[in-house]
Amino acid sequence: MKKIVFLLLISFFLGGISVQAQGKKEKQTKVKIETKYGDIELVLFNETPKHRDNFIKLIKSGWYENSPFHRVIKNFMIQGGANADGRKDPGYTIPAEFNPKLYHQKGALAAARLGDGVNPQKASSGCQFYIVQGKKYTKKDLELLGKRTGKTWTPEQIKKYETVGGTPFLDGNYTVFGQVTKGFDVIDKIASVKTFRDKPVDEVTMKISIIE
Repeated sequence: MKKIVFLLLISFFLGGISVQAQGKKEKQTKVKIETKYGDIELVLFNETPKHRDNFIKLIKSGWYENSPFHRVIKNFMIQGGANADGRKDPGYTIPAEFNPKLYHQKGALAAARLGDGVNPQKASSGCQFYIVQGKKYTKKDLELLGKRTGKTWTPEQIKKYETVGGTPFLDGNYTVFGQVTKGFDVIDKIASVKTFRDKPVDEVTMKISIIE
């Protein structure tokens, strides 16, 4: 009888450890983008491991060292990703990792890609990324957009688009793999620079590092 009770206690104890482990939040990789307008800090999502790991690899290899934000559109997004020597393609793509929980609110980090005509799988560029500035949308705006596109949003997401803003029409078409946590004002500053054909007249370069 004592042996049975002892085994039950062990089972209960191990089960408790298992539950605690499952409830423990997985650590997210943090990244910093330094620019002349200030720093932007982000977290990379573990739900998109291929994009996360590729971004980390490129950062550590120095790919983004002094590379520019080469496409800037106010109230939409700021895009970068070219190597400092001008290469805009590392020679590979990344399979799409769409997740309805990850969406294009302001500050979303997402992967750029070629259009559907030549890229029906919606595979992401191996290095090109953009950070959303966007604009605010009313609930009615989202209802109309949903009717046209078939997209739906949770109450939490609708509230974010209403209060913070973003680019909801991109949801489900481009992989979101991170989110800005600090430096939203820096996004606004870069998005407001003078451009010619969407390229900043005065180059805005970046340095990206992993926050240890």
